Amino acid sequence: MAADKNSPLLPIIGIVVLLMAAAGWWLLGRGGSGESRPVLTPEARGYLKHLALSEVQMQASESYLKQAVVEIEGKIGNKGDRVVKLVEINCVFHDAYGQVVLRERVAIAGRKTGALRPGETKNFRLAFDSIPESWNKQMPDLVIAQILFG
Repeated sequence: MAADKNSPLLPIIGIVVLLMAAAGWWLLGRGGSGESRPVLTPEARGYLKHLALSEVQMQASESYLKQAVVEIEGKIGNKGDRVVKLVEINCVFHDAYGQVVLRERVAIAGRKTGALRPGETKNFRLAFDSIPESWNKQMPDLVIAQILFG
């Protein structure tokens, strides 16, 4: 049974499709915007001076699947007097024109390595396998995005 041009079913289907598309756009927009992720509190912002990244280096290799893998290794030190249970950074990759091509937020201390105690330094290693081809092959900006205290 085919619907004819004057059937009320066609406008209803159109409205449902538009509502589903709008809901999908809204959900995708919220998830990718980073707004739902915690930001640095004033307390954490004040503690930034006590955290130091050092010996940061980048190298590229090829995975078993012939895919390029970029690894960033380094150390994070806690020169303050508080136990830090989590440090997350934003790794921001740019193209030749300075435009952001990838922003990825990753933990460098806490989740797998345990808390970072006062006076302690820990190694971190980050692997990226989905950097766009337009990336300028330079070290990304590494910006501390969240600090949680223990």
